[in-house]
Amino acid sequence: MSDLRFAMFGAGWFARFQLAAWGEVEGARCVALYNRTRSKGEALAREFGVPRVYDDPEALLDGERLDFVDIVTHPDTHGQFVRQAAARGLAVICQKPMASTLAEAEGMVEACRKAGVPYFVHENWRWQTPMRHLKRLLDEGSIGTPFRARIDMVSGYPPFDDQPYLRELEQFVLTDMGSHILDVARWLFGEAEGLSCRTDRIHTDIRGEDVATVMLRMGGRTTVVCNMGYPEHHLEHDRFLETYVFIEGTKGSVELGPDYWIRVTTESGTHSRRYPPPTYAWSAPPQDLVDSSIVDCHANILRALQGGPPAETTGEDNIKTVRLVFAAYDSAASGDTVHFSGTGGRR
Repeated sequence: MSDLRFAMFGAGWFARFQLAAWGEVEGARCVALYNRTRSKGEALAREFGVPRVYDDPEALLDGERLDFVDIVTHPDTHGQFVRQAAARGLAVICQKPMASTLAEAEGMVEACRKAGVPYFVHENWRWQTPMRHLKRLLDEGSIGTPFRARIDMVSGYPPFDDQPYLRELEQFVLTDMGSHILDVARWLFGEAEGLSCRTDRIHTDIRGEDVATVMLRMGGRTTVVCNMGYPEHHLEHDRFLETYVFIEGTKGSVELGPDYWIRVTTESGTHSRRYPPPTYAWSAPPQDLVDSSIVDCHANILRALQGGPPAETTGEDNIKTVRLVFAAYDSAASGDTVHFSGTGGRR
């Protein structure tokens, strides 16, 4: 099977990791790159051997023979590029957060549905190595039925150093990190029936919230508390972007803790094992936890594009996470609980 040809839209901070991860996956080749600042696109293209660079998205889409596009630009531009690609019958991969508003995100999913093109969201958090093993242990049923859980991604990492535009966002941590953490909650425990949220701003020089706590009732049984934030203060367990999970079940508990350790406690005792991520030449600890998940997410989407099993993170699936993100903002603003129907819409 010949390689699928794709174009990358965007040459910012994350695009470098996205392109490097594609280099680890056989079966896809980046043949063109778009960036509105051409010199920035040319620099990234030279680094990764991408043959052609454009500063006009229409010229790229009309001038290249492509199988799909990979959109790694600012969320405000996602909708435009998704629609342009879909109108040409091209499969689309889009970075999270899908869009800056729920209406725009739903419109993007609908545009791809009407055009009959595959639409994927590059949601990589669930593809972290220890997270995959946590899910496997849950599915095996050793701790019984989960009834309560906590998911924590609270970090002293300074995100504004790498991505200074984040300081200007009216909505920050719920769109940036909540897109990941609420997706993990859905993946582990099923769809939400209700949600309440509280937010805070610890940094004084940013516009949006940098701390959020979301409590959800999920899968008809499990109460899940999601704590997320970039307070950038001193933390006892601050290991870059590690996510910690503690789940109580009817037969025991399981914990994903620091340094990739998973501990399972049942009537037979406590058993622990470490599940570190793979490391690539272009990555290094502790970044490898996130970087390796990009590779695995790529591979899952590429198999679907090649005619294999369906990908996990389609637009149709991820829109359910997007609805939770914006429901969390509504709950934080009103102080009320938001309730959902069985189809994922609000009641």
